[in-house]
Amino acid sequence: MKKILVLAALCCFQIALAQKKVTFKDLDSEHKIEVKIGEKVFTNYYYPGKDVLKKAVLNPVFTPKGTEVTRGWPISPRKNERIDHPHHAGVWLNYEDANGHDFWNNSVEVEKSGDKRTFGTIIHTGIKTQKGGKKSGKLVVTADWLDKNGQLMLIEETTYIFSGNEKTNTVDRITTLTAADKNVIFKDVKDGLFAIRVARELEMPSNKPEMFTDASGLATKVPVLDNTGVSGNYLNAQGITGEDTWSKRSEWVTLQGKIENEDISVSIFDHPKNVNYPSYWHTRGYGLFSVNPLGEKVFTNGKKETNLTLEQGQSTTFRYRLAVSSTKLFPEELNEIAKDFNKRY
Repeated sequence: MKKILVLAALCCFQIALAQKKVTFKDLDSEHKIEVKIGEKVFTNYYYPGKDVLKKAVLNPVFTPKGTEVTRGWPISPRKNERIDHPHHAGVWLNYEDANGHDFWNNSVEVEKSGDKRTFGTIIHTGIKTQKGGKKSGKLVVTADWLDKNGQLMLIEETTYIFSGNEKTNTVDRITTLTAADKNVIFKDVKDGLFAIRVARELEMPSNKPEMFTDASGLATKVPVLDNTGVSGNYLNAQGITGEDTWSKRSEWVTLQGKIENEDISVSIFDHPKNVNYPSYWHTRGYGLFSVNPLGEKVFTNGKKETNLTLEQGQSTTFRYRLAVSSTKLFPEELNEIAKDFNKRY
């Protein structure tokens, strides 16, 4: 009986896959490009500059029904949100240690605090392609990864492929990083690589204060908050749930919960061409949801280590899919989405 119900659900899922039109709108004065799927906004490609954020991000991000799944703070604060980790904004890709420079933890708030760590900054440099379509839309952008002195370390080219239907909005991010005029070493560390910080309702309920410390010893206290309406829980492809998904390898992880009366799934998919596939996951109950293939030493307690080196002019490419659904997806549905992603790029 259970198998019949699952097959029925998959059948309905397949019927619902009629793709909607994707359109872009330039909002230059606001430093963003609006992305619509059908008649509703899915997200913005937001590039406000280093005096606001130290990277470009997708923010905010909405379900097909129009519910925001990203945390508002620090860009657009909302009531009852956590205000920890100011570098967790929207959806992003960066890393904690490239030639000793921390691109992950850098933020305006950290800069104000006088933190003495060695930070790098990612600067949006241009838009190469912007093309909507009946079934998908393509946005190609460029960025420079700069060291503490403003010197070019890495050249980034990122392709976003947007698509969606009445159940799921999807963005594929394909990012190629090229070492500029010297070798670049990505040291094996915890904080990376492709990530989203979710709304309070999609966090996991917590009954105790928590303290989080980064690799440089900077501690952030996360206090107990009201758990009313907080319903998130992780699930990976191996059937592991909750924060036990942290450090585990998996082809995909989904974070599922409710915002008001809407069932929501926020899912990230790894790709077979990525280094260390299937990847390790940096999944935190307080709302950080990240995939990091380069933190092998951290996630295996020192049993293995990945230090990725790019020689001058050499490139590496990372491919990830983010699917935001107005429904609770079954593992079988998630496997189908993964199969579709694996056939591409």
